[in-house]
Amino acid sequence: MIEILDAEQLAQAEVTGRLVGDILQTLRERCAVGTNLLDVDRWAKELILGAGATSCYVDYAPSFGRGPFGHYICTSVNDAVLHGRPHDAQLADGDLLSLDLAVTLGGVAADAAISFVVGEARPPRSLAMIDATERALAAGIAVAGPGARVGDISHAIGEVLTAAGYAVNLQFGGHGIGSTMHQDPHVANAGRRGRGYRLRPGLLLALEPWVMADTAELVTDSDGWTLRSATGCRTAHTEHTIAITDDGARVLTRPGRCTADG
Repeated sequence: MIEILDAEQLAQAEVTGRLVGDILQTLRERCAVGTNLLDVDRWAKELILGAGATSCYVDYAPSFGRGPFGHYICTSVNDAVLHGRPHDAQLADGDLLSLDLAVTLGGVAADAAISFVVGEARPPRSLAMIDATERALAAGIAVAGPGARVGDISHAIGEVLTAAGYAVNLQFGGHGIGSTMHQDPHVANAGRRGRGYRLRPGLLLALEPWVMADTAELVTDSDGWTLRSATGCRTAHTEHTIAITDDGARVLTRPGRCTADG
């Protein structure tokens, strides 16, 4: 299903997106050396329910997971890149943590992810990976607008990632979003210009570049959910929900208390 939102739904999408951005920023500020991943999940639950929103993850049970996810946020550490299931583990200095959050508020969903290094250590390769995903996301957003095609976004993202030296996995990527979290069209993190669905005003897309340092191969953790790099290398993941408007793409999941475009 590809859903085109009306003006009222788009206004609500802005509210939902701002909430997602604010929660992620709050969690980033709280995460420190020694933080337990289960505490991160508990904080996410409190912030989501306190805002009157609903988690898109708790009851989520797609074909690629093992039963309902059962948690409020994805916490992926180091070699984990997607769908990291919170568990009893503490963050260490220099850990690369990716947080992925999706909620529904007022009937409209929004989805975003951030990656950052915990503590004082600053591993250069980890920072480089995070930077590559952020630049790739910005490139994808820059070409998204009415009349563009999904392939234009995929090409822009993939061009940045491959130029940075990363192999691109095409199993998981961006997606349409609206009244539900995962919709068509699929937005791969590499592709050809001029191909795929033509973008229309009112379409919401969640764009999410992610990379692994030295492989494109994923393995599934014993929890049935967490996806890790096959070589044990570090990973990074960045995501925003955008709205296609008559004037181009509008990013919805930046924190409301931030005014910068970066």
